[in-house]
Amino acid sequence: MKEILYLEVPTADIAAVRQWLQTDFQPGYGEKVLTTEGFRLKITNATTTAGAAISQNLPEELSVFTWSVQRTTYLKVFRWAEKPFPQEKEILQQLTKEIRSRFPHHYPEPPAIDLSQQSIFEALAPYYPLTVKYFQKMPNGEYDLKRAYWWEQRWRQGVRNPQQPQQVVFSGLRHKDARKEDAKSGRRGEEVGVLAVPIESKLPNPKGDTGKEDMETGTHRDTLNKFSASPPPRVPASSSPTYDIIYIGGALGVIHAAVMAKLGYKVLLVERMPFGRMNREWNISRDEIQSLLNLGLITPAELDTIIAREYKDGFNKFFDANNPRKLRSPVLHTPTVLNLGLDSEKLLQLCGQKLQAAGGQIWDETEFIRADINESQVVLKVKHLCSEIEKQVSGRLLVDAMGTASPIAWQLNGNRAFDSVCPTVGAVIERGFEPGVWDSELGDVLNSHGDISRGRQLIWELFPAAGDELTIYLFHYHEVNAQNPGSLLEMYEDFFAILPEYRRCDMDKLVWKKPTFGYIPGHFSTGSSDRQVAFDRLIAIGDAASLQSPLIFTGFGSLVRNLERLTKLLDIALKYDLLSFQHLNRIRAYQTNVSVTWLFSKGMMVPTGKFLPPQRVNAMLNTFFGLLAEEPLEVADNFIKDRCDWFTFNRLALKAAKKNPALLLWIWQLAGSKDLVRWLGSYLTFSRHALISTLLSAWFPQFLNQVGSWLEKRNPALWLHLQAINYAIATGKPRSASEFAETSLKAIVEKFSH
Repeated sequence: MKEILYLEVPTADIAAVRQWLQTDFQPGYGEKVLTTEGFRLKITNATTTAGAAISQNLPEELSVFTWSVQRTTYLKVFRWAEKPFPQEKEILQQLTKEIRSRFPHHYPEPPAIDLSQQSIFEALAPYYPLTVKYFQKMPNGEYDLKRAYWWEQRWRQGVRNPQQPQQVVFSGLRHKDARKEDAKSGRRGEEVGVLAVPIESKLPNPKGDTGKEDMETGTHRDTLNKFSASPPPRVPASSSPTYDIIYIGGALGVIHAAVMAKLGYKVLLVERMPFGRMNREWNISRDEIQSLLNLGLITPAELDTIIAREYKDGFNKFFDANNPRKLRSPVLHTPTVLNLGLDSEKLLQLCGQKLQAAGGQIWDETEFIRADINESQVVLKVKHLCSEIEKQVSGRLLVDAMGTASPIAWQLNGNRAFDSVCPTVGAVIERGFEPGVWDSELGDVLNSHGDISRGRQLIWELFPAAGDELTIYLFHYHEVNAQNPGSLLEMYEDFFAILPEYRRCDMDKLVWKKPTFGYIPGHFSTGSSDRQVAFDRLIAIGDAASLQSPLIFTGFGSLVRNLERLTKLLDIALKYDLLSFQHLNRIRAYQTNVSVTWLFSKGMMVPTGKFLPPQRVNAMLNTFFGLLAEEPLEVADNFIKDRCDWFTFNRLALKAAKKNPALLLWIWQLAGSKDLVRWLGSYLTFSRHALISTLLSAWFPQFLNQVGSWLEKRNPALWLHLQAINYAIATGKPRSASEFAETSLKAIVEKFSH
């Protein structure tokens, strides 16, 4: 018996597929014999010789059958005999063509709803019955489902209108020539007023084909006044800003805000949700979270209070039952990757307390409406959601930490705000799993239990928390597409339907604590300035900056790993009022070794509208993770934590190509020639950076220490630039085997000493 066809049929309605196979599909040759799962196709009046060998005595027929997993139908065709069935190739081609025509990809849209007429549960129940059923069992489930619906609608709007994003930031900055004319005529900006201009009309043209760039402001002279807008709030340009820094977004934002407040800056945090609530949990390792201690944000004792669970090992395993034997891999053990399960709400509350103790303020349940930037400050207009009262506040600098829901990120980058995204859903489950289903000393870092499902390779994560709690996520890597932006609600319907397939459970016995969901963004950078993360008096951090690991993908790890870098550079910028675009755009968590690995995440995305062999993505994942499983532990640890160096990357890439020569063709089919050319640009940048780092790392940090005391005061702009280079050299360096062993031993000692 030989498998000759394997197809994914992107529908959960297996009954409809079987009916079509049995009644509508006509192979044009042979006799159809109906079976429970499909049909058999045999040659009419076929006979065999009584004395023939067993292999020759097998029936000359094809067996076509279907099954369902992951709310998806799959089909296989097996041939019993060794020699091909008559017209076999034509029959398989006809079956493939007709079944894909009858059951094409379908990308459901959430319905338009009016919550003044009905509840969110009533509105969504006909479309997402399981999602409504289980959200009703969660504390604050109605609020959280509204937020999931809102987030999906906000995301879809941004994806489908990238060239006309919502205008929320306006610049009243006047061009230097206009200021000179004002000075000659005795006019002042605050007297005559300034024209509010949407900021993308002032950003450097990414193609560089129009306008002459102003070297002072980084703007295009001939686009300054092309876009008109409503007048900015009447705040005199000469008035002093109330705050040094205003953060919008209270998840990743409060961590950075608390550090800056401890440095003495006057900080305001604006958060749309009730402060401290978050629809996400965070995992990290001890060596990464050490940066919070190094910066003095938390103490070792406080760290212990926010660790919900520390695991002794983490597993990484992808489904390989349909892979060739050489492309199956063992479990990859990563004992020091994401092995600290944090109580995210405790961490947020702790950072909030630190922020307020340092003189900062928190305005929660407050929505950002717009920001107007002038030469001396940024003026925000916000609305308190409970009272519907609008108010204004001013600051020297605005920090966007709103994640993928950020209209600022879309306005800054237009067409390329985000190249990829991980629609992520899940929940924190208090209890209800039977004993033995999962060991709370272990984390399931990356896992798939099936092949491509309705155009997505679904991946699970499972992290135990305090007591019997388990935090479980379901996500997929996705290329941003207007036809198929990626759906949280559709993913939630999958999550509640297939969770028992992943981990044995009775869904009605589970006790739900809260949902976890969000869009985790990605951007395929070809250079450090490829993505816009700043404007005059404005900078983005975290998911809004879209600078994240290609594997563990969340902006939390990237922010924590780069917290010292972002803090020190921003401190210099604020201290010397270096708050123009050209200075702030240097302050970013960009790493060349992260940008070059985006091709890896690209290989996990199924292009919209395309059918791939169902096992393709799992085969690619098993190829690479199988190589990591053969390496020393520190190699996988460095790779997943964005510490892969040039030599290791090339060595692993060559090993992968040798193990699976088809890998390059598969990646080309998924990425296309355009993205491969972009990746080559990333690779050249990575190589150049590796060479420069090698040349500078031995002496450049010491040189800065020697000249810093006088250079910083004499030329702060140059000092900021040199410090940015220094951090770029130092960030992302791999740890040696001895450093890895030392850190692992230290983590064990700390775990058992507390």
